[in-house]
Amino acid sequence: MQENHLAKWLNNDLTEAELAEFKKSAEYASYERIVAASSQLQAPDFNADEALMAIKNQRTLQDTKVVQLHPFKKFLRIAAAAAVIMFGSYFYLNTLDENIVTEYAETKEVILPDNSKVQLNADSEISFSERKWSKERNVELKGEAFFKVAKGKRFTVATEAGTVAVLGTQFNVENRKGFFEVTCFEGLVSVLFNGKETKLPAGSSFVIIDDTIIESPESKLLQPSWMNNESTFKSVPLKYVLDEFQRQHNITVETQGVDLEQLFTGTFSNTDRKIALKSISAPSQIKFKFEGSKVLFYVDKNP
Repeated sequence: MQENHLAKWLNNDLTEAELAEFKKSAEYASYERIVAASSQLQAPDFNADEALMAIKNQRTLQDTKVVQLHPFKKFLRIAAAAAVIMFGSYFYLNTLDENIVTEYAETKEVILPDNSKVQLNADSEISFSERKWSKERNVELKGEAFFKVAKGKRFTVATEAGTVAVLGTQFNVENRKGFFEVTCFEGLVSVLFNGKETKLPAGSSFVIIDDTIIESPESKLLQPSWMNNESTFKSVPLKYVLDEFQRQHNITVETQGVDLEQLFTGTFSNTDRKIALKSISAPSQIKFKFEGSKVLFYVDKNP
């Protein structure tokens, strides 16, 4: 890396070629995190009235002596302040959790510190502490993710609905508002829900819909269907199906006269919007139409 790249980067003076080269350097990630952390530091509030009063009081003092501060002492004070900022930034960065987020119509693969793999579905988030990972393998999840856990110490996935614990296996966790599902694809998974533990062997699922435990048939799949760009449901209220369609296709969904509690069994494409709409509307006996940037599902009163 060229020595002047850091200064030019801080001033936004790098060319595209220089920026690409700078991002490849080993130091770039550290500089980026320090700048991000430093930007969150706040200066103390300045009260102009109090400052003016202090000046007036100082002028009333008798036999006031003006002492010239030695230039070297000024330098020491500046250096000490810089050291405090750098130390604070370093401490702050080392206590941060790692947070990875996906938007609508986006999936993302995450490699954890022990080489465990996490595939995030759309509109999801995981967080974990890289600094504490060697002591405890804990992940917090919002949304849906498929885990391939490397063998080792206890591995836990914490959600608002329940906690999933394994030693080394493959499983999927979905935690949405009113919907919680854990499916084991390999090994053995322990699910703690409302203080009660349930153990899931490969091919079995634990499903909670609107705070009610739902029996789920065994599956012979090797991974969740969304990993193959499809969303599959078995006797799930239509409202959750439409929510997932909205996440996968990044389009606002509205309904009119539709029974959102009716159960839906079927699959829709996560990549082809038109096919997905037909796959949802046909078995549900509802219609759909586009209204600007939205899609409206409605009941046809005059079939």
